[in-house]
Amino acid sequence: MDLNPSWIDEFPARIAELDHAHLRRRRRVVTPLGGARLQIDGEPMLAFCSNDYLGLAGHPALAEAACAGAREFGVGSGGSPLVSGHSAANAALERELAAFTRLPRALYFYAGYATNIGIVPALVGAGDALFSDALNHACLIDGARLSRAQIHRYPHADLGALDAALAASPARRKLVVSDAVFSMDGDIADLPGLLALCERHDALLLIDDAHGFGVLGPQGRGSLAHFGLEGPRVERRVLYMATLGKAAGVAGAFVAGSDTLVEWLLQKTRSYIFATAAPPLLASALRASLRLVEQEEERRTHLQRLVVRLRAGLAPALAGTGWTLRDSSTAVQALVVGRNDEALALMEGLRERGLWVPAIRPPTVPQGEARLRIALSAAHTEADVDRLVAALLEAAARSAGTRERDRNAAASR
Repeated sequence: MDLNPSWIDEFPARIAELDHAHLRRRRRVVTPLGGARLQIDGEPMLAFCSNDYLGLAGHPALAEAACAGAREFGVGSGGSPLVSGHSAANAALERELAAFTRLPRALYFYAGYATNIGIVPALVGAGDALFSDALNHACLIDGARLSRAQIHRYPHADLGALDAALAASPARRKLVVSDAVFSMDGDIADLPGLLALCERHDALLLIDDAHGFGVLGPQGRGSLAHFGLEGPRVERRVLYMATLGKAAGVAGAFVAGSDTLVEWLLQKTRSYIFATAAPPLLASALRASLRLVEQEEERRTHLQRLVVRLRAGLAPALAGTGWTLRDSSTAVQALVVGRNDEALALMEGLRERGLWVPAIRPPTVPQGEARLRIALSAAHTEADVDRLVAALLEAAARSAGTRERDRNAAASR
């Protein structure tokens, strides 16, 4: 018997603990079948899981632009942006992203996670103060931790608590970070309110618009445009970050703001300086995507109709189930079930009917708030949404009946 067991040998038991808590994640092998349909582990499915909100990921214009970019530039970028990786395609994309967001300058990154974990430590450090919404995405949380700034986590969307925390902080440099559209609930941050607080307390505002870019605002210009925020106030106080692998349908991310702030990030962001640049072929595809995002308003109009249709179909059926449909006008619709095992069972029941809606569990969401995250896309049809609603209505009726039987059984004891 080994009297000094290695901690390395504990991993099988730790994985078993994940299984016991219904928290073990599983990757699926996915092949696109066109539209909102995927082949998942060999099974054809109608999927409500993709962040391809405008249905552009499979658009022929993007594929052709990527092929043209590969023919012109090759497949890889060959180096970091500050060595040899900043291609003419990447430079053109940055100019077009800045013009699209109506901000002076943009900086293009190879991935959204890398953007936030890099730019936050470039903005604040030890002795500074950072204020983070409780439901911010993990990349903002990790960027905050890496910064070594003092972190103040304010309750979700509570501007009163944020105001008090900003007022109480003695730090000279203050950074407020927030998702614009919260990825697991779908609600939209009060950006005008956040900006006003930053002006009052001399703070900088960093917003992550991963789930609003391309979907919200005129021409899909994002959450700032949704609220009509532009001009000198925004340029002075706001850094706007968004990803390009969701509504834009490709990959990567960018941050936009004043020329001075973006230049500082270019000089100080480690995940930009020390990483290989995104391949130019992706920038070529993204330039084509931007044109479609701007011009094809019907995609956003159709998506909004689907949101209304889903909510109207589901809302009346939730009484007695213990489930909650979170308040959201965006493509992210959160059906909160509660227990991890119940969310997994609901997911499995839908899968058996050819519908793929993955369950989201802690730590992605708070304990006791396991859910189905229903992601709608312009690639869905009204009939697709009706099919999902019908399946969920049946599941809701079964859940309500089970709860009623449990209550009656408890009362008779």
